[in-house]
Amino acid sequence: MPGAKDDFMETLLATFRLEATEHLAAISKEVLLLEREADPARRAGLVESIFREVHSLKGASRAVNFAEMESISHALEGIFATMKSGRLAPDAALFDLLHQSMDALSEILHSAGQPTGRSNADLLRRLEEMSRGKALPAAAATDVPPTVPAREAAAGGPGTIRVRTDKLDSVMRQSEELLGPRLAAAQRVSDLRDLAAVVALRRERQTKSRTGLGAFTRRVPQEGIAREANREPEERRPLEDAESESLFLKSLETHLAKLRKSAESDLRVLSGIVDGLVHDVKRIQMLPVSTLFEPYPRLVRDLARDCGKQVNLVIAGGEIEIDRRILEEMRDPLTHLVRNAVDHGIERPHDRETKGKPPYGTLTIAVSQKDSGKCSISVSDDGAGLQTAKVGAAARRAGVLSAEESEHLGRQEALGLIFRSGFTTSPMITEISGRGLGLAIVREKVERLGGRIEVEDSGGLTVRMHLPLLLAAFRGVLLEAGGRRFVVPAAGVERVARIPAADIRTVENRETISLGGKALSLVSLADVLELPSPRRDEPETISVVVLNSGPDRVAFRVDAVLAAQEVLVKDLGPQLARVRNVAGATVLGTGEVVPVLNVSDVVRSSMTSRAPQAVAAAPRRDAGRRSILVVEDSITSRTLLKNILQSAGYDVTTAVDGVDGYTALKSGSFDLVVSDVEMPRMDGFGLTARIRSDRNLASLPVVLVTALETQEHRERGIDVGANAYIVKSSFDQSNLLEVVRRLI
Repeated sequence: MPGAKDDFMETLLATFRLEATEHLAAISKEVLLLEREADPARRAGLVESIFREVHSLKGASRAVNFAEMESISHALEGIFATMKSGRLAPDAALFDLLHQSMDALSEILHSAGQPTGRSNADLLRRLEEMSRGKALPAAAATDVPPTVPAREAAAGGPGTIRVRTDKLDSVMRQSEELLGPRLAAAQRVSDLRDLAAVVALRRERQTKSRTGLGAFTRRVPQEGIAREANREPEERRPLEDAESESLFLKSLETHLAKLRKSAESDLRVLSGIVDGLVHDVKRIQMLPVSTLFEPYPRLVRDLARDCGKQVNLVIAGGEIEIDRRILEEMRDPLTHLVRNAVDHGIERPHDRETKGKPPYGTLTIAVSQKDSGKCSISVSDDGAGLQTAKVGAAARRAGVLSAEESEHLGRQEALGLIFRSGFTTSPMITEISGRGLGLAIVREKVERLGGRIEVEDSGGLTVRMHLPLLLAAFRGVLLEAGGRRFVVPAAGVERVARIPAADIRTVENRETISLGGKALSLVSLADVLELPSPRRDEPETISVVVLNSGPDRVAFRVDAVLAAQEVLVKDLGPQLARVRNVAGATVLGTGEVVPVLNVSDVVRSSMTSRAPQAVAAAPRRDAGRRSILVVEDSITSRTLLKNILQSAGYDVTTAVDGVDGYTALKSGSFDLVVSDVEMPRMDGFGLTARIRSDRNLASLPVVLVTALETQEHRERGIDVGANAYIVKSSFDQSNLLEVVRRLI
């Protein structure tokens, strides 16, 4: 039975993926611990534990015919067996090899055992040589103190999560309890159906009665009705029916009152069960934050080595549970913050020792729960902190501030600038940083989730993100402005008030009010949202909503504040992924679709709309085709780069080396140079230095694309004045085009 066999293999593979994911997570975590463990006894325990995990992974791989994974696991098993015997002492080169092996195993697992497009033959050869005790070329060792890793994940393979049985039992119990209200609701439906039939019958009889009563009153004078009634009982029936109708209506009213009470009781029971069920289903979606932190010990290790730094990673609060969807949304923002802290914040060992600090820096990721519905995730380092002078210089280069404004830049203003899109203090764009997008993405993601972000600068930099624990329903304030309804998240509403119109004052051409002893700018929400606001007579009192976004507080004038209620926010879809001032939409009980406002966006928009920009606008470039000079000695690489750039709409000229490139620059006009580093006659470093020393070319952007990926070469690129440094091993078309677009 082929079908049954296929189903069995599919089930077996799903089980294997879950098991292999657990083994790889355990091996990766323990290899990181082993790399930093100094105690011989604990090192021996870690080696034994890793050996067992690798052995189990090898056996599981063999069972599902993952031959390549089995081969690598077998080679790793040999290495740890050699370490157990004491014939192999681990060093930096060995640990680099082990981490490469983890990457290869993960790639094989995610490809479901199919060819991954790259050969692992060289990796296997080096693993086998190491297992025989043959030393590998020494790697640049980085003496890093112990890293405190996140707790092991409680997640399965892609698209699956693990759920505790007590959570499932609670959901099952509440689901079963829905049977009672369902039966009660069915009975109410039956009662209402019977009542409707009675009402229909009565209506029919009433119609006939009215017809008979009309004929009777036309034949019999009013004063003789009683006498005639004694003689003609059949014509007395219309009057009796009228009395009966009154009694029926009273009975109907009583019956309906009973049904209403029963329905209200059913609603209360059903609402309680549904609310509990929804709450427990949300809890099922919650995972420990440690599942988000799993990659960071390895990420910090690799980043520190690439940057020539020593970093101790400390993770706290990983046991706190947050909605899985929030964790997924926060993965990229948190990675940006970690990379930023290692690359920009923490200094190199020599610089730290010069300042009297230990050679290794400390990067801390901490999670704390504020109340039942909110948490805080902070990323802090003990590095150089915010360097206002660098921020001012970067703002001046980007055209955000004038030279005079950058010189008088305060710390608070600098903290605000670092979250602007396109802003970076990095002297050069690399694969680690320098694109100026990271912190802007962090703020955008946090605000879209209904949270807020704050930055502290004291003995290093701390970025703290306040987030909801659950994603879905939230408390919102329903208000009206410009004749339309909007919902504002209650978390961003500081105060709602009605104030006399006479209390509005004008200060420096701006309307202001006083609330709580503090002066606040007053802005029309309709004006901020660019809605038509019909002219009306000035009322005696006005409705005001005070919104806060970090340190900024603004009072918004609205037509009315209608209610505070639970709302379920829906995103606007990919076509409207980022609409200014709007975070999503919700459907009210009436069926009306109402926009949910983004508090931070609205506050920023109010500041822009009510006052002229205090900073100079960034210079605008014309929309014509840009000209790029590609300097590359390899004809294959030169053709590839030319085709990529031409396809993106650029005019491209090529040169075969630095001398040829510099000659082209002196005889033509270009907007950017893309250059290789290793070339005959004049290399890329020499060409960049020549460009920077030429008064007519000094401001020309230069992008170095090279296979040289050491920190020494990156630093040399910075020294000669390159604007970007792209390593060919991590090169891709979109990466190059993104850098080019940013520079020109």
